Amino acid sequence: MPTLTRWFIKAAILYLVAALGLAVAMQPPLRSLLPVLQVIWPTYLHLLVLGWLTQLIFGVALWLFPKHSSARPRGSDRLGWATFFLLNGGLILRAVAEPWHALGRPTEGLLVMAAAAQLAAGWAFVADIWPRVWER
Repeated sequence: MPTLTRWFIKAAILYLVAALGLAVAMQPPLRSLLPVLQVIWPTYLHLLVLGWLTQLIFGVALWLFPKHSSARPRGSDRLGWATFFLLNGGLILRAVAEPWHALGRPTEGLLVMAAAAQLAAGWAFVADIWPRVWER
């Protein structure tokens, strides 16, 4: 299994654990004690869908999709690592800024940066994987 795939899958598992922890924390007894837990639902969804599901899909796709060429079977290492760091950077930034924004704090700039990083990660993944699925 390629190193990058392992990193994607390990990160996915960490985000699953974090999302499950938030799911427990959002239950009524704890939610009433901490105001931030009342607005954490979008962050929970981002951790679950982008952190767990999308990263798992990206990692497995990089591993199992058809080979690009004999010299570079997995495509561009640079694009793969860029995808990993942009996706995780954007997700962590969003997980920090989104609850504060919901509580009325000025974090619009951080949210824009997080969304831009996640969008760039998506495009980097497409650019990396597209030659592997395009019919020759």
